[in-house]
Amino acid sequence: LLLQLLGGVERNIRNGHHIRGDINILFVGDPSTAKSQLLRFILHIAPLAVSTTGRGSSGVGLTAAVGTDPDTGERTLQAGAMVLADRGIVCIDEFDKMSEIDRVAMHEVMEQQTVTIAKAGIHTTLNARCSVVAAANPLYGQDNPEKEPATNIALPDSLLSRFDLLFIVLDSHTEERDR
Repeated sequence: LLLQLLGGVERNIRNGHHIRGDINILFVGDPSTAKSQLLRFILHIAPLAVSTTGRGSSGVGLTAAVGTDPDTGERTLQAGAMVLADRGIVCIDEFDKMSEIDRVAMHEVMEQQTVTIAKAGIHTTLNARCSVVAAANPLYGQDNPEKEPATNIALPDSLLSRFDLLFIVLDSHTEERDR
């Protein structure tokens, strides 16, 4: 998490490619293993951090939405959490509860660090150069050590590949410790 707060080195290559310097981290693990507390810690210590939950946010809420100004009737662009956190960190709790459609909206942001909008006559690209730290529970609520990590995580490979670090947080059940 310290490395994420400090960030990596952004690179612009001569051929026009851009290599992001932001680090994306995913915590997957048993309930009650302090994953949410780690996110809360980042929120308090980071200079710019935006918090959201997988259950309470949509793809539009993460990226951007087109709305109508009530006074003028003109179309307006409203920034989502990832655009608001440009050059900062987005903390997403309950990442596993997010719908597949909403997760797809994160693909462009996590790789290209932009949000492309083409809605209601508005065509633009917004910067979303942010790091993502997300927390999720395993597929059946608790990690099954007999299954592969990818099976326990139950997120698509296209999204998992965008996380630079994946931490599996386990609760070791011992009678002595659980008192």
